[in-house]
Amino acid sequence: MKITYLLNSGFLVRLEHTLLVFDDFRDPQDSVRAAIESGGFDRLYFFASHSHFDHFDAQIGDFARYTERYILSDDIRRAAGSRVLPQTKIVWMPEYDKWQDDHIKVRSFSSTDLGTSFLVEVKDVKLFHAGDFNWWDWIGDYEENRKMAANGFHKQLARMQGLDADVAFFPVDGRLEESMDKGAKAFCAATDVKSLVTMHSVGYPVWEPPADFFAEGREIPVWSPRQPGETRILAVPVEKGARFTVE
Repeated sequence: MKITYLLNSGFLVRLEHTLLVFDDFRDPQDSVRAAIESGGFDRLYFFASHSHFDHFDAQIGDFARYTERYILSDDIRRAAGSRVLPQTKIVWMPEYDKWQDDHIKVRSFSSTDLGTSFLVEVKDVKLFHAGDFNWWDWIGDYEENRKMAANGFHKQLARMQGLDADVAFFPVDGRLEESMDKGAKAFCAATDVKSLVTMHSVGYPVWEPPADFFAEGREIPVWSPRQPGETRILAVPVEKGARFTVE
């Protein structure tokens, strides 16, 4: 699996002859175009988890001729940019839905913000992209709001109990200060994700998991990209002792 960081929550994933693009709203290094122009793929799928400007941009329509499907959270229907995409290639995904073709399987979950998160399976490899699903515990907010955020997060997390994935893309947002990794920690404890890629932390230092982040006896590889165009390789299916390597 070759993973390229685009920006914010945007990633390009190459799995053999399949390209998956998640939440590409801006691609400063033009990594997606470069991958498409270099060829070597049979299928290209774009995913957008919700309509916020930093997750969905109609620029992904530039690649319509190469794209198998645009798999979009259902709230994006109301975004003006969605109308410039080829409608026959769009799969609208409400929360808790499923879709598949002869190549991939997609399952959607809800979010604690807007839109959905995605569990994507290509052959025997599974990827989870959280979108804006997170424990949004804002330091200094009203206690009632913080309790509501906690309840909403744990309610949704209960529906993900035991979820397994070779790699999970999950927010570790520096704006949350000391709460920045609370959601990721709880998510990793409740699921069987085998590697973690952090996202949604533009402008903040590289995050490293603290000593008590994972349950005792459990360690998984972690990558916290910061510079657009950064690329890592991960052998899949992910087995114990795996790590992200530089190409």
